[in-house]
Amino acid sequence: MEGDRPLECGVTIRSSSVSSDPGVSNRDLGHGGGSGSGRGGNATWNRVVIVGGGIAGSLLAKSIQFHADVVLIDQKEYFEIPWATLRSTVEQPVAEKAIFSHTDYLVNGTVITSSAVDVTETDVITADGRHVTYDYLVIATGHTTTSPRCKRDMIEKFKEANVKMRTSSSVLVIGGGPAGVELASDIASVYPDKKVTLVHSGSRLLGFISRKAGNKALEWLRSKNVDVLLEQSIDLDTISEADGIYMTSAGEAIAADCYYVCVNKRLGSSWLRKSMVLKDSLDIYGQLKVDEHLRVKGRNNIFAIGDIIDVPERKQGMLAQKHAVVAAKNLKQLMKVSNKETKLSKYRPSISITMVSLGKKDAVAELPFTTMSGFLPGLIKTRELFLRRTRKLLGVDHHSGFL
Repeated sequence: MEGDRPLECGVTIRSSSVSSDPGVSNRDLGHGGGSGSGRGGNATWNRVVIVGGGIAGSLLAKSIQFHADVVLIDQKEYFEIPWATLRSTVEQPVAEKAIFSHTDYLVNGTVITSSAVDVTETDVITADGRHVTYDYLVIATGHTTTSPRCKRDMIEKFKEANVKMRTSSSVLVIGGGPAGVELASDIASVYPDKKVTLVHSGSRLLGFISRKAGNKALEWLRSKNVDVLLEQSIDLDTISEADGIYMTSAGEAIAADCYYVCVNKRLGSSWLRKSMVLKDSLDIYGQLKVDEHLRVKGRNNIFAIGDIIDVPERKQGMLAQKHAVVAAKNLKQLMKVSNKETKLSKYRPSISITMVSLGKKDAVAELPFTTMSGFLPGLIKTRELFLRRTRKLLGVDHHSGFL
């Protein structure tokens, strides 16, 4: 989904590096087409290094793990279903189902818990100085996040956020994109007695889709007594929970026990700007330029998928999954046939359906030819936020029961 995601009161998502997994040594990750790396490494296989463990990178890793020597590099040891984060902030039990270890689905590969900091013609260099050799490389670093390295710590973070939420009588949400709208609506739905204020710098909510959709979201929020302030902003550089009073650009004072920042995240491409190999492959927005096969332009063995690529379409998890499917087909094709280039799959930009949850029962949906809101689109998304589908897609439903 688009927009930023809050983790706890007073925290805005920023990028950071995390130390590598001590269970994987430099020697294990030298070149050799699988020699000694991973569980089930095969000396005849090509090594595919995937940087980024979001929905695109994780699904790709799962899809090719029995066709290649797969190494997944991610700054955290777990996968987090991104479209469930907001609900997890309000209802902690959701986090238990939305977060699971990379090793739950990647059973025949290597996971390195670290950040990539550079790429050469042959290696990915990690934050702790590892040189991970690749035959094929896939960049899937999406947008920047700051999350704990360990799954246990992430779940504990949600628990702390839930305590803060329950004990606060008033909440400020900054940002009127999908993240801000969904968070404000979830709070209003679960805690109808709390005073919720949403401040948005734009003239309407959900500016990335139609005005009609934004108006429907505005009507729903105001019907739940959410105070929505448009065309106002709050200085994030000076914001503090210390006195519980927040001044808007219009001079309006807002009293709140805690606040959540839900503004756009930066693309996770800053680490590539100094790379001799890929710095010239970034466009002016920091997106990697890819061809119709999702290879970085001018590179035969480097792919990019997910939010980081320059394909002209909305940045959505559903589309990132489609990127992973196409990249998986092309990698398998390149690794198994002699006439490699003739049968590569092409990715065609999609016109997607956009759904934004409104509390626990309703949603607003932007379809190709119409906009609808209420209970019907809510049945599709809001009921369980595609958690069951995503867990099944990654093959982890057997690890535990469901909500």
